[in-house]
Amino acid sequence: MDRILLTGFAPFGRERSNPSWTIAHELDGEVVGGFRLKAIRLSVNCRRASREISAAIAKLRPRAVLGLGQAGGRTSLSIERVAINLASHRAGELNSREDGRPVIRDGPDAYFTRIPYAKILRALERQKIPASISLSAGAYACNAMMYSALHALRDQPKIPVGFVHLPYDAGQAVKHPTTASMSIETMIAAVRTAIREIARSTSKASPWKSSARRARTT
Repeated sequence: MDRILLTGFAPFGRERSNPSWTIAHELDGEVVGGFRLKAIRLSVNCRRASREISAAIAKLRPRAVLGLGQAGGRTSLSIERVAINLASHRAGELNSREDGRPVIRDGPDAYFTRIPYAKILRALERQKIPASISLSAGAYACNAMMYSALHALRDQPKIPVGFVHLPYDAGQAVKHPTTASMSIETMIAAVRTAIREIARSTSKASPWKSSARRARTT
């Protein structure tokens, strides 16, 4: 069975958990929309996350890639539209040494998401799950993951690739009582919905098989 690659991140900052990995790990092995989900955990570091997602794509040859990450303080799930070729050393800042350093040397300035974000948003709204469209994935590890996945699959335009930022989960809200949060159960339902919409947009014929046939005849 063909797979959809689902990624999450390790905890970072002073958090003991990261809802992106909690959810990805929970969904690992589940079949959604006719595809089996394969979860991998990425490092919270631009260079390492870039290497790890590129290696996973080369090894697993997924039919779609959906990255998940934490954006504490947001009030809803954020479906990201753009990944930029810029890496910051720490979340929310660019220091003098890292300022302007690309995720991929000589890569394009940006890539646009390939997931059906408008359909995902409408599906989540029907379920009364707070969600929104976000212009940019930032410049930290989440952006590096999204950019690197799109770059790795730049010659496979039929493979959907995208990223969703998640709020704090309800457990983390104990430490952040004045900040928005969402239950893990609601976020799992939201991610399943997103994957169903991605699966519907995915070609039934595997582009990996067709690319292998082209390689054998050239």
